[in-house]
Amino acid sequence: MPKSVKDILAMKGVKKISVITAYDFTTAQLCDKAGVDAILVGDSGGMVMLGYENTIPVTMEQMCFFTEAVSRGRKNAMVIADMPFMSYQASKSQAIENAGKLIKAGADAVKLEGGIEIKETVKAIVEIGIPVMGHIGFQPQTTTLQEGYKVQAKTKDAALNLLHNAKALEEAGAFSIVFEMVTKEVSKIITESICIPTIGIGSGPDCDGQVLVVHDVLGLYEKIKPKFAKRYLDLAADIVKAITSYRNDVVSGKFPSQEHSFSIEKSELERLKKEIA
Repeated sequence: MPKSVKDILAMKGVKKISVITAYDFTTAQLCDKAGVDAILVGDSGGMVMLGYENTIPVTMEQMCFFTEAVSRGRKNAMVIADMPFMSYQASKSQAIENAGKLIKAGADAVKLEGGIEIKETVKAIVEIGIPVMGHIGFQPQTTTLQEGYKVQAKTKDAALNLLHNAKALEEAGAFSIVFEMVTKEVSKIITESICIPTIGIGSGPDCDGQVLVVHDVLGLYEKIKPKFAKRYLDLAADIVKAITSYRNDVVSGKFPSQEHSFSIEKSELERLKKEIA
């Protein structure tokens, strides 16, 4: 059985929570086999899978497509799906409808960016039975429009604002909150100030868990290399090397060899040649 909201909540202060992104069936299978607690179907899939410059163009249809694929690949991990830009900001009814689409696509919960300003929206989604993960600090959908790519909570006032946002999401019924690019000291203070788990990305070691994009972990996405993303492999270089070897084998005639080919029975071949002749 996949992990539930109850399981994730019980891990706070007891065991660190491991979360990783995935956008397709094959990768989700491998992440699930590795034993991660949750797989986040991030709208970052628009960048690493579809080639967008940022997450803003991602649609609900695309998120549902990614979510369906990931949900078919997991057995034990919880699946959380991002609600893309403008899929929940216009109205509560819009937010509820789109959250429902992601649940129908196979998600166990949805994730929304924002704090106090979306408190009532989060509450409305939770009240109909859909679990919500919050996301504060750097918010890829909107922060870049106002500030650019900047670390959050570097002043007292900014830190207090973040704390108020976290408490608002907790009060609204969110079961956990992602902190992105938040100073580690502030992440620690807020983590200790709320009762729900915090999941950090570039926010220091004191959050209740961590999340990274699988393409960053594996060294597959080379366009952006965030400081906070630890690369465990450099698969991009290995893949280019392997495909180059394949191309060279095709050009030289080394591939396919006998071991990669199939043969007709000798007697049938003779009959075929006679027929053609």
